[in-house]
Amino acid sequence: MSDRSMSDRPPSDRSAMAVESPFVAIIDDDPSIRESLVSLLRSVGLTALPFASAQEFLQQRLPDAPGCLVLDVRLPGQSGLEFQRELSGTDIRLPVVFITGHGDIPMSVTAMKAGAVEFLAKPFRDQDLIDAVHTGIERDRDRRRALDALCDLRERFRSLTPREREVMQLVAAGQLNKQIAAELQLSEITVKVHRASVMRKMQARSLPDLVRIADKVTLAGDA
Repeated sequence: MSDRSMSDRPPSDRSAMAVESPFVAIIDDDPSIRESLVSLLRSVGLTALPFASAQEFLQQRLPDAPGCLVLDVRLPGQSGLEFQRELSGTDIRLPVVFITGHGDIPMSVTAMKAGAVEFLAKPFRDQDLIDAVHTGIERDRDRRRALDALCDLRERFRSLTPREREVMQLVAAGQLNKQIAAELQLSEITVKVHRASVMRKMQARSLPDLVRIADKVTLAGDA
């Protein structure tokens, strides 16, 4: 903060995701700091959720919306850096902006290597925090979009019959209809019918598009 006073997800169902405004969770054990950060963030139209401890934060159901976490490095019992590592093993994927009055270069390097958006030493400029928070929210928004797309892809893949999945994998592997027919002991006409169904259900516009989709399905562990 600047020298001036500022006083005045079990994983959710992505298909039913509520549309909510972005939010910023704040974890700091200093009430005055929490109040100042809440005032600053709300002044730029952001929903700010203050927490006095990591435990209090974990007990709260967070909004199903893009978000960011402003985290103090020094917390009672557990450091912010330790909490950042703990979060990596949970369903909470909020980008982290660290704030600290006791930071050093090794500490900031550790935080950034672990994926932090920014590491701000107090006193920091209001705009620096606002910029970091907006960067974190955009990063989370991109992550959520990618997750939505992956969930949609999984639903489409699950709509395929077992035979269509076999045909899809062989088509993506570069085999011709004649080769697929021989391997699966089907007629070439039947393979063409299955192939057309796969293209339609997976919403693939071309063979290269289907190959990319098949790669994503494999990486997601569904194939």
